[in-house]
Amino acid sequence: MKSVSCLSSSVRAACHHTSACSLLSPSLVRHSSGGRCANVPGRGVVVQQPRVTAVRPYHSMYVNLAVASAAPVPTPVPLPARGDDVHQVVRRTPPAAAPHLSPYRPHIKQQGSAAAGVSIQSLFEGDVIPELCSRLADSPSKDRAEGLATLLGSCAEFGLGAQSPVVQRLIQECLRLLCNGDIGVAQLCHLGEVAHNLEGRQSAVVTEVLNSIGAAVEEDAVSPDEAVRVYALLALCYDPASQRQTSMLSTLHRHTQRLVHRLKASQVSEVLQSLLKLQQRQNISLVLRLIHRASQLFSVFSDDEIMKVLSALMILGQHHAELLAAMEKHLPGRLGECDPELISTVMEYCLQMRCRSEPIFEAVAENFVRHAERHTTLQIAKQTVAMGRLNYLPQCSSQMFQKLESILSTRFSQFQPRSLIEVLHACIHLERFPLNYTSIVFSPYFLQRLQAQGDPLDRKALAQLTQLHLSTSLECKHYWGPKLPSFLHVKRFSSVDQAFETPMDSLMYKLVRGPLRRLLGGKFYSTTIVTPSGYTIDVEICLDEDGYVLPLPQWDRTDRRMALCLDGKGRFCSNTQHLLGKEATKRRHLRRMGYEVVQIPHFELEKLRTQKEQIQYLQNKIFPTIFKFNR
Repeated sequence: MKSVSCLSSSVRAACHHTSACSLLSPSLVRHSSGGRCANVPGRGVVVQQPRVTAVRPYHSMYVNLAVASAAPVPTPVPLPARGDDVHQVVRRTPPAAAPHLSPYRPHIKQQGSAAAGVSIQSLFEGDVIPELCSRLADSPSKDRAEGLATLLGSCAEFGLGAQSPVVQRLIQECLRLLCNGDIGVAQLCHLGEVAHNLEGRQSAVVTEVLNSIGAAVEEDAVSPDEAVRVYALLALCYDPASQRQTSMLSTLHRHTQRLVHRLKASQVSEVLQSLLKLQQRQNISLVLRLIHRASQLFSVFSDDEIMKVLSALMILGQHHAELLAAMEKHLPGRLGECDPELISTVMEYCLQMRCRSEPIFEAVAENFVRHAERHTTLQIAKQTVAMGRLNYLPQCSSQMFQKLESILSTRFSQFQPRSLIEVLHACIHLERFPLNYTSIVFSPYFLQRLQAQGDPLDRKALAQLTQLHLSTSLECKHYWGPKLPSFLHVKRFSSVDQAFETPMDSLMYKLVRGPLRRLLGGKFYSTTIVTPSGYTIDVEICLDEDGYVLPLPQWDRTDRRMALCLDGKGRFCSNTQHLLGKEATKRRHLRRMGYEVVQIPHFELEKLRTQKEQIQYLQNKIFPTIFKFNR
């Protein structure tokens, strides 16, 4: 393998040098030590030594950094001046020392692309490729495959197309090798990636590579490192219409489940990213195993790896309490020094999974108070929105909202209009009313600016503005600033993608319907009632001025209204019994509008086994409210 590495390193170094300067003809052109053509009387010419540095390996191939040694500096050649003796003595001038060059970037002199292409083509069209292929012929199959992949990668890197004679010859060599040789999975993946970059998914080399990998996967001869490489290759060239590839992917999933406990932190994030690209949302068992492994390795994840894992899980729609526990254990201590984007990703993940985590949210709030200036306006919006929608008010809330108000005042122009609405709307869920900025968003100038962003105002933005208007009208009696024009109000919050209220749980209503009728003596209630403000009430009961329950035909005599909230699991945080911010805001507004709100949560109703217990439970919930009306 060492010889192959040196071989590939040498040819790539030669490519770099040849692409930087045109091919030299010793009889026609000589370069001076300063790099310019010279024909100066009485001076010798020194050809500058080529500067060739170490070469970066293509993909994951380990390349020997020892490069082919450059040719020694030639002896200065005297040139005769006009009218002078041919044997004039010339002073030998040593070449200037080459400047220090990074070992990761070859020395390249800027030159026109046409000249560089001609030089590279000339280099490859000579005897170089046949000689290299002949030297590779006696190597083991794995080394030969790696060498051919490196040569193909060099061709792609220097701009040679798939129809180039050089590339076509290398592809034919690869096809012969794939038919006859015993190649490792890692080398197959490398070859497949390079061939895909050159010819795309329909490449014959890619097809043969996938066939060979499929055989290895069927024989369960794939290590954890190789499984990660196979996933990365399939993410590039997977064809869902191919039954063979689909079968190979399913077999790979089963094998990977048994290898998950051996995966490293970076490999877990890579596999999750590959599953995301392959759109494997239905493979829940593998994703859950990867989540379990991520929980074990969470302390050694880098910031970038955590963001990749959480971003993939958000799209795949999977979450586990074990991962949340690992986040609560390891994240608070690193938030002060981590990338601010990581904090935003964590809060976005918690919001999407409806995870209300006190340790994480407290650490985020404290970090916000200390380092809010480091964050972008979008990152600030994500953190604030997550806390508001998950109905979490941190212990340092006063300092946090003071800092938020300071940020809004100093960087107001940096906030996009919709991000600003998101922030203000999240604040009302926590009963914090930013009236100074509410008056701004209700101003005609801001509304025109909001509409000028391109698309017309969507219903979500209008619903947020409507709910802000309700909060200022119902909960801030001392607010005398601008109001939202009535023609912009939404008529029903329930029609806006469940972003403002969660529909009634039909299973809960079936459990409550029979006991409620027996308790009231008939169907003295109505369901799914839309209020004038736009909220939807699950079950509404009307009372007269004496506190008696009214039948439906007599609702015109209503004096008091009672709203029964049948709260299913979708109205709570996934890991606690706290209502979501939108539901808490809805209940506050209903009370301000004169409703007596009775909450019937699912976790209380599910404990009741018999109808008698259910009737007693409803009586204890409803009749104390009726008696309070009578008093």
